[in-house]
Amino acid sequence: MSEEKHHHHHHLFHHGGEDKPVDDAAAYSETTYATEGYTGYAETTQVLADDPAPDYKKEEKHHKHLEHLGELGAAAAGAYALHEKHKAGKDPEHAHKHKIEEEIAAVAAVGAGGYAFHEHHERKEAKEEYKESHEKKHHLF
Repeated sequence: MSEEKHHHHHHLFHHGGEDKPVDDAAAYSETTYATEGYTGYAETTQVLADDPAPDYKKEEKHHKHLEHLGELGAAAAGAYALHEKHKAGKDPEHAHKHKIEEEIAAVAAVGAGGYAFHEHHERKEAKEEYKESHEKKHHLF
């Protein structure tokens, strides 16, 4: 038997770490015998369902963080626009360049402000979903 060659088959969707336990998910495991000239067994495991309940508090915190990043971007772009406006007045030779950069920075500030506004509403929506999922149901009838 020492002369037999051991074939190690590398399957297309074979990934390392298959011995790790599957978390709270329904799984289907199958052991099959290799055919067509190959010898040995192969085991496959498929995760069928792994859909935990959404964490609305985490989502709310995430959108709050992104909202603050949008606000920071709006403030930074607005400050840069004011800086370029000041430079346009101080440097008449390159005033046109500074005015263009001022306008670009102003557009960036408006865009970042719009993004912050969008994230603010996403955060409010996540907060409402959290309240809906945790409110007590009053059955009156």
